[in-house]
Amino acid sequence: MELRVLRYFLAVAREENITAAANFLHLSQPTLSRQLIELEAEIGKKLMIRGKRKIVLTDEGQLLRKRAEELIALADKTEAELIFSNSEIGGAIYIGGGEADAVRLIAKLAKDIQAEYPSISYHLTSGDADDLKEKLDKGLLDFGIFVEPADITKYEFIRLPSTEHWGIIALKDSLLAEKKVITPEDLWNVPLIISRQTTQDKLIQKWMQRDISQLNIAATYNLFYNAALMVEEGVGYMLALDKLANTADSSNLRFIPLDIDYEIHFDLVWKKYQRFSKPAELFLSKAKERFNSL
Repeated sequence: MELRVLRYFLAVAREENITAAANFLHLSQPTLSRQLIELEAEIGKKLMIRGKRKIVLTDEGQLLRKRAEELIALADKTEAELIFSNSEIGGAIYIGGGEADAVRLIAKLAKDIQAEYPSISYHLTSGDADDLKEKLDKGLLDFGIFVEPADITKYEFIRLPSTEHWGIIALKDSLLAEKKVITPEDLWNVPLIISRQTTQDKLIQKWMQRDISQLNIAATYNLFYNAALMVEEGVGYMLALDKLANTADSSNLRFIPLDIDYEIHFDLVWKKYQRFSKPAELFLSKAKERFNSL
């Protein structure tokens, strides 16, 4: 199975059309069709259903798409690292994390490094802990930014000097917006918008004094911005960390903390015994120098 053919397959999966994919790849349609037929023959599975108007991937095709994207990403990452391996320190650093103000610390470090090494660039990936662990383990990420508590026993890490707190994001004219702190009882019978992080945080669940299934879950989210739009439209109250919401006077949102003394910490994480590219090795050295001294 050649990387070139996998790129062809991904183009067809993306375009959902042989002709459009062939045009994108600068190939003739018969050539591309033949490559796909040979790929299916090599694998021994039907990868796509060819309809009159568009192509739909089979279950096997969906699996191959996911794996092919990972293989291509790793191949591109490796190629970029090798290009710079014997010359200046340059290339890409791959960092994954959830939405958090702690990312600002990484951004400031990245800016300082880039000022000295302008050939270094950064690729950012958003995701939850499970997504990040999978990508770290496969070598698709150099570093992850994890929210505690998280199982990072098989990783090395630096705790970042940043803390946040749980609370709710509410409309300024809502019933709970006038409260100074939120108690568990306040949330038992109101529509809630929660993240996957919330469902995995045992301390928050204990504080709530209710199982998640007993609550009125109006929506779930993994992107803060989208969930904030739901709050603005009156869908519910969002359980979230502070520092992310725009609660300035011009905003119609307000953050109210939970009545729990619980600071959230963040870790910069990487695989044990990781063999880094020169840019990633430099980044880690600078991160240790800056954050371990704080």
